[in-house]
Amino acid sequence: MNDILHYSRSSRETGIKKGEYTRVLEVDAQKNFLTVARHDGSEQTYDPRRQMGVTVYREQEKSFAVGDRVQLTAPNNDLEVANREIGTIQNFDANGGLRLKLESGREAVIDPQKFPHLDHGYAVTSYSGQGQTADRVLVHVDTELARTGLLNSRMAYVAISRGQWDAQIFTNDRLALANVLARDVSHQSAIQPQINVAAPAQEIAHIVRADVSQGLGLGL
Repeated sequence: MNDILHYSRSSRETGIKKGEYTRVLEVDAQKNFLTVARHDGSEQTYDPRRQMGVTVYREQEKSFAVGDRVQLTAPNNDLEVANREIGTIQNFDANGGLRLKLESGREAVIDPQKFPHLDHGYAVTSYSGQGQTADRVLVHVDTELARTGLLNSRMAYVAISRGQWDAQIFTNDRLALANVLARDVSHQSAIQPQINVAAPAQEIAHIVRADVSQGLGLGL
């Protein structure tokens, strides 16, 4: 309830347009219906399976000041900004718009009423930090999150390698840290290429006899 929905596709069935925002008013789990409030004040009830390209957000009140480091939490083609792009607030205009100096060197003017996907950028997730570089990084690792699968060797590499000159790790459990960050999550192909080398007949016979005698059930 009260979640904000953003639509990346239009739907003739629901009448909701691409780029529109709605607010969830009611969820009928038994009938699988969703009732939302649209920007013009009207209400729309529909089966969420009939509306593709929907992103769910939770609204939070944030305070910003000139000089704050911020991050964009959604991409926008019109503004030419990417998801998780970092910038610094230069000033505010009379209508509440923010002028940002992005790390790429460009400037962008954000109207929070039209594009509310803005958050403080002093801390970012390891995933969001991919491709970014800083002089030094402070990495927070809560080993209690290990059970969720979020902590692994890939996360450790991405987080630590963001720092050009210095990287420090802060954790709740120093003894468990090494095992948590050593977890390998690399995926192997379902089909592994192998090179078959023909073995001499006597070696094959020896292998067959060994398999049978040991009861492994691996006859050739």
